[in-house]
Amino acid sequence: MKDLSKSPCQFRSTSLSAHMRLAATVVLGVLLAGSVSLSRPLAATEPGKCAGADTVFKNYKPSTPPRPVSDKTFVDGEGKELTLAKYKNRGIVFNFWATWCAPCVKEMPQLDRLKKILEADAIDVLTISEDRAGAPLVKKFYEINGLRNLVILIDKKGKVLRDSKIIGLPTTLLIDARGLEIGRVQGITEWDAKETVAFLRRCLKP
Repeated sequence: MKDLSKSPCQFRSTSLSAHMRLAATVVLGVLLAGSVSLSRPLAATEPGKCAGADTVFKNYKPSTPPRPVSDKTFVDGEGKELTLAKYKNRGIVFNFWATWCAPCVKEMPQLDRLKKILEADAIDVLTISEDRAGAPLVKKFYEINGLRNLVILIDKKGKVLRDSKIIGLPTTLLIDARGLEIGRVQGITEWDAKETVAFLRRCLKP
């Protein structure tokens, strides 16, 4: 997958008199001091919470820096439109899947159990289907496989998938409580394994 990074802002200097240079230096010093004092508490709240992801997941790709998630709409099993903004202030395990994807089908029961396990931690497990047949097919799949915890979500016309730059299924985004993608797991994993659960609690719990 192509790694998209933000280009840093660049500022051009202008010609200043000696007095203006001095004033600008003083102002810049004040701004920098304020910037440092503000950034320290923020950094202190996230000290390596998500470190070690690559040892938990085989195909983990960090989002550096964390990036905003898609604002495209999707629908629930009743056709109600939603966006990921609805889940802000909670951690999210956001899984893209389809009934025709064998690895996806294999990990769905694990994701169903994971949702129940993480409920008390303010972490949501959301699975969004890319099936063109929509909710009726997914409802039948849930019934046959005894999935009772996961909410039915449908990505109509694949808008969220494309906007999230997903290149294969299953892919799972790890989203923090600020609504930022901090990384993604490409491929199948053991979602209800003890080490996975422990990592998700440490990394995503608000």
